[in-house]
Amino acid sequence: MIEKIPAIDIIGGQCVRLTKGDYDRKSIYNDSPVAVAVELEQKGFRRLHIVDLDGAKSKHIVNGEILRQIKAATNLIVDFGGGIKSEQDIETAFACGADMVTIGSVAVKEKELFISWLRQYGAERIILGADVRNGLISVNGWKEDSNEQLLPFLSYYVERGIRNVLCTEISKDGTLEGPAITLYQEVMNAYPDLHLIASGGVSSTEDIFALEKAGIPAVVFGKAYYEGKINTEKLLSV
Repeated sequence: MIEKIPAIDIIGGQCVRLTKGDYDRKSIYNDSPVAVAVELEQKGFRRLHIVDLDGAKSKHIVNGEILRQIKAATNLIVDFGGGIKSEQDIETAFACGADMVTIGSVAVKEKELFISWLRQYGAERIILGADVRNGLISVNGWKEDSNEQLLPFLSYYVERGIRNVLCTEISKDGTLEGPAITLYQEVMNAYPDLHLIASGGVSSTEDIFALEKAGIPAVVFGKAYYEGKINTEKLLSV
């Protein structure tokens, strides 16, 4: 059964969604990320993906206090990403209650540092962020593309013990155009033991079931939920 992970993206203390990672194309859905998290738990979700978009832009954690409040108000298992550039950021995230952290840019730009964190904190607590645009890994809050191609990038880290990967197809993110199922299948065909979390483009409950049918282990979704396109009862009944 596919793991269903709603997302809360935070800018200025508000729950928002961007389109294709563009900070100028922002939709605000709620003034209280904590209230949204409580609602998600009440509806039956057990896992939550939090993105500190202020942190991604500032290159350090900004919204740790909101993470702390969400963990105090719920029993959700939370992975937290956005702006994690140093060991201090990791320690801050864990101190605020994160169960896992998602790290992308450092894994591209400072490979040995990322590997040292993987060894220090364990593969169960570190999620590799592999966000893709035009076939290349994007970094720094999706503001620039690296020269890293997706599959070789994943191969490097799979060989070094990574087990959890969050892969966002940026061109799909926030568009409600449907997920990049073919891309995720390519990843799973190459690395069948990977716990791949697909992200970007989910537009309906049916999209999530299509990912499940394709053998994708987990999915993150946001805009579709906030715009009422996810039938939560149907989604969580199977």
